[in-house]
Formats: sequence, C-alpha cells, structure tokens
Amino acid sequence: MTDQAKPIPSTFSIRQILPTLLAIACGMFLVILDSTVMNVAIPKLVSHFGTTLGTIQWVITAYTLALAAVIPLAGWFSDRFGAKRVFLSSLVLFVIGSLLCTLAQTPEQLIIYRIIQGLGGGMIAPIGIATTFRIAPAEKRGSIMGILGIPMLLAPILGPILSGSLIEYVNWHWIFIINLPVGILAFFMAYKFLPATSPSKEMKLDVKGALLAPVAFASLVFSIHQAGEKGWSDGLALGTLAIGVTTLILFIIVEFRQKQPLLELRVFRSVPFFHGAIVAWLNQIALFGSLLLFPLYLQQVKGLSPFEAGLYVIPQAIMSTIGINIGGKLFDKYGARPVVIAGITSLLGALLALTQISAETGSIYILISFAFVGLGQGLTLMQINSHILKLAPRELVSRVTPITTSAQQIMSSFGITITMAFLSRQLKHLSNDVSADLGIAFGNTFWITAGVAGLALLLSFFIQKEKKR
Repeated sequence: MTDQAKPIPSTFSIRQILPTLLAIACGMFLVILDSTVMNVAIPKLVSHFGTTLGTIQWVITAYTLALAAVIPLAGWFSDRFGAKRVFLSSLVLFVIGSLLCTLAQTPEQLIIYRIIQGLGGGMIAPIGIATTFRIAPAEKRGSIMGILGIPMLLAPILGPILSGSLIEYVNWHWIFIINLPVGILAFFMAYKFLPATSPSKEMKLDVKGALLAPVAFASLVFSIHQAGEKGWSDGLALGTLAIGVTTLILFIIVEFRQKQPLLELRVFRSVPFFHGAIVAWLNQIALFGSLLLFPLYLQQVKGLSPFEAGLYVIPQAIMSTIGINIGGKLFDKYGARPVVIAGITSLLGALLALTQISAETGSIYILISFAFVGLGQGLTLMQINSHILKLAPRELVSRVTPITTSAQQIMSSFGITITMAFLSRQLKHLSNDVSADLGIAFGNTFWITAGVAGLALLLSFFIQKEKKR
C-alpha cells in the first residue's frame, strides 16, 4: 500500500493499537457471520415466503458470489482512494444492505439485497488484514494477527447458535437487524481509530484485470455451489466452470504483463510462498468442509433443534480462542512450522475420531471431538495466513491479501461442495434403518476431510522459515 504506518515505538504495546484492531474485527465479524447465519434459516425462509428450497438457496449463493466478485478489487481501491475511506464506505454499504434485507417482501428482493450486502462486505476482510499487518511490528505480528483472527474463527461457529436462537425465539428478520447496531459501532470506531491513509492518484486501474477477476472468481464459486446441489454432470455447473477457468487463465496472463496489476500474482514465483498457500488451502478445505457437517449431523441424526445444535459448538469456540492466542505467541517465538504442525495434527485427530460417529455416539465424544477441531482451527488458520503475508514483499501486502482472501473463499466453497456431494451420494443408499444409516453416512463423509487434513499435515513439515524484517 502507499499508506504509511506510524513508526513503532521501542516500548510498543498491543494496547496502543487495540482500538484499531477492535474496529477492524467488528467489521470482519459482521461479514463472516452473515456467511453462516443463513444456513440454519433456510427452512424458515422457505416456509415464510412460500417458495422452494432452490430459490432460497440463492440467498446464500448471491451473497457468496458478490463477495467473490468484489474481493479482487480491494487492493486497487484501497491504494487509489485510501484504505480507511474504502473500509468505511464498505461498512456503510453493508449496513444499508442489512437494513434492506429486513424489509424484503419477496425472495427476489432478499436475493438482491444480499448482493448489496456482499458488495459492501467483500473488501472489509482484505483491507482489514492488510491494515493490521502494516501497523504491527514484525516481532509481534503473530500475537496481533491472532487477535484479529478471533472473529474469523468465532463467526462461523457462533453463526448457527445466533441464527438458531433468533429463529426459534424471535423471527428471521433479527438475523439482519442485529447487523445495524454492530455495523454502526464498527463504523464510528473505524472512523476514529483507523490510521490515516494517503490515496495515490497516480495509481492506474488495470481495466482488463478488473473485468476478468470478478468474472473468474464469481464463476468458479458459482460452479462449485451449483455442483454441490446438482452434481458435476449439471450443464450449468460445467458451463460456469469452463467460463471461470478460461477467464482465470486470461486473467493470469494479463496480470503478468501489467506494470501495475490488479493482483500481484508474481509472489507465487516464490516457492516458500506457493508452498505456504497450498497448505493454507488444504487446511481451509478440510476445516470448512467439516464445519457444515456438524449442525447437520446434530439436527438430522441426533434430532436436536437448531439452538441445541448451536450449543454443542461452544467448546469448539472456546478452544479456538485459546488456540489462536497461544498460537500467536508461539508463532512470534518459533515461527509457523511447529504451530501449524500442531494445529493440523489436532484437526486431523479430531476428524479421524469423527469418522467413527454413528446415531448412538455419546455427547461427550462429540463435544471433545469438536473441541479439538476448534483447537486446530485456532492454532492454524491465522498463523498460516500470517506466514504467507510475511513471505510477501511488504509493499505488496495490499495486493496479496485479496489473493489469499479470494482463494480462501473458493477453497471454503470447494470443501463444502465435496463433502456435501459425498454425503448426498451416501444418503441415496439408506436402508430401512434410516437413523443408523444416517450416522454411518456422516462418519464416512468425515474421511474426505480427514484425508485432506492428512495431506496438509504432510506438507506442513516442509514449511520454510520466513525471513525476519
């Protein structure tokens, strides 16, 4: 970024930038939370609007596509107009989208308003991460990025709890109403505490890249979502996949020829950076492919309500918070490799345990397994991201964060798709003893995510130490 951080005093304390971190964390929490709260709300929305499941699923898909389309533009917008200004504008658009969602009278209106939400929310995470990385001294980045990672970990976990309780005891409108006070608070905190930024009027827009990137990333995400519902034999899934791959290849060619590219893809020429990215992507697939299975198993196999299912992930949330705080300190002291190895080992062990679940599995077994998923999640997710950013040139961080954020969006969708597709195939062969077979089907599905986690663990042993700055 062209923005300059203030010099770090010799007696630096995290308290000095804590208000800035809280402002960024509030914004990121909102965006990530709204990616998960709708999963539990789908049956209620189908009933309320008197429509089909396929139509309501577009409420989730439209939001995800809007996020994926706008994320690649975050680096240029923050450089051209100033990170603080773009962050504040994004929050305003997100809050307006949330307000409109509460007023939706038809499924079509809700879908359109969710697109507005996604367009507003897409730039918040990459700009927030880049800003945090820029203001953090090198020797404290693990701890500081760990603080920022808390909303990234808790939002997907708390989303089903919050959504389930609001739907069960209030109504679905409150899923969006709660965004308003939190969004307004985040805006005023960001206005007051985000560091002043200097926009660069000389920064030219890579027009070809700006046209190709949203099409490529949105098409890839959509094709994965469509395949998850219809299978890869579906013509629409294959067609959008072809469009996504083609435009992605064209985008890569264009970016390597640009002096001021939209996304700085040249960082992938660095073998340590590319290797770290692969580990991060595999971890993302294993983690998010598993997270969606938890509430489904608890509701469909164990017969719990959405709220009761949400309570089961509280140990996971607690261990995630512990893991990210411990992991940040260990990262600062020992580097990424030992922390990531420990985290993925915890995740893999938990997923292997979950391959043995059935309809008769006890609550303690489930809670402990979820807790170790949370520990692995906390130790790994933010630390591997910090490792990747430390390997990139400091002046390119604003262009690297949109790459990593876009890739994570795609990998999360891919992880969900492959697990749900495998689970769907398992469910087609249920016998008369539906409850027993359902439990076995979920256990078998966890082998998919465990296999991906195993590959991530193997590659994590070869993570190279990043250079100190």
